Amino acid sequence: MDKLEIPCSDCADTQQRLELRGFTVHGCTDAPGRPGFCVIAFDRPSQDMAAAGAGTGAPAAMAAAAGAARAAPGGADVGGAGGASSANAGPITASQAAAARAIVNIFETSSVLGRYGQVTLIPGDTGRLTFGRSQTTLGSGNLHLLLSAYCANPGARFGARIAPALPDIATKAARIDTDLKLHNVLRASADDPVMRELQDEFFDQVYWQPAVKAAARLGIRTPLGHAVVYDSHVHGSWVPRRDEVLTQTGSVAAVGEKAWISAYVARRRAWLESSRPDLRKTVYRMDSFKRLIELGLWGLPLPLVVRDIEISQAALAAAPPDCYDGPEPGSRPLAIQQPLARGLDVRLVQLGLSDRGINIKADGVFGPGARDALKAFQAASGLPVNGIADVGLIATLVG
Repeated sequence: MDKLEIPCSDCADTQQRLELRGFTVHGCTDAPGRPGFCVIAFDRPSQDMAAAGAGTGAPAAMAAAAGAARAAPGGADVGGAGGASSANAGPITASQAAAARAIVNIFETSSVLGRYGQVTLIPGDTGRLTFGRSQTTLGSGNLHLLLSAYCANPGARFGARIAPALPDIATKAARIDTDLKLHNVLRASADDPVMRELQDEFFDQVYWQPAVKAAARLGIRTPLGHAVVYDSHVHGSWVPRRDEVLTQTGSVAAVGEKAWISAYVARRRAWLESSRPDLRKTVYRMDSFKRLIELGLWGLPLPLVVRDIEISQAALAAAPPDCYDGPEPGSRPLAIQQPLARGLDVRLVQLGLSDRGINIKADGVFGPGARDALKAFQAASGLPVNGIADVGLIATLVG
């Protein structure tokens, strides 16, 4: 039996990480002579289990990073391995799995498909800087795994611009939370199909597949039940809330899946409501599940409406929001117009302004903020201050 001494504030999440990697956790005790610390006792997975979890369909860099995290109990929150081909493994269909993931995408980024370039920093959130379709975090170490895999891909358009920040991302340096230039590069990386494909593989490996396995171990088979388990894997603290419900309500086999999931949703809502302020604001997640339960939508039949957003086959098949594959820079001048100009050329001009120290958010929309930022650059560079980017100025900014 191995033991790991950690701060008590990290105990629940650490136990979850260990269990997701196949370790058998025997609970925790107070650390002798160290107030505020506890000792987790656990057994390592057998060699057979470790070998079974070794296969992955992810790129080599992602697989290596995930393997390194699994080897160290104190590492990032990485779940079971397995390639994209097994992402829908279990008793539910591919469309039901897509609906379950879409629900959590809506919770995370208010989008059915998720926002691949979304960068968020919520005051008080222990995850700190979060990024991507399912908002992976700096605090968990998963942001480093994702970006390392991206930078290792030879086709990554923005890899060379992200790579210099990887050491600080690995050590969770405070500057990463406030590095606005890096945040803009992350936003721009959503326009790269390589980043979007890697995010899909990554989030399936780190969150969806472990959730499917956790559901199977409990005897959860409905698509809605899978969505609830998946949400807790993404949002955090699945293991302690699960154990509380098992203790207070009984097993899924004993009380039935629908009763167990209903009890879990109620318990998790109560926990969120009594937690720190940023978590209290997320009780809507459980309220949304409660509504689906009340409507009897255990099979997640499409179309569904979650938080006033429709999940349908058309929505699932649509292009991801806020991602651009054109126009190419220099193919048109950029100025305020109606409707506002949007696209890859706008994003790259914004990124060029950001690189030159101009305060701007690279959102791919040429609105008043982009115009004013362009004017600031023109003034500083001795150019006519008109807020218009002609072909020559675009070439200068984009390089």
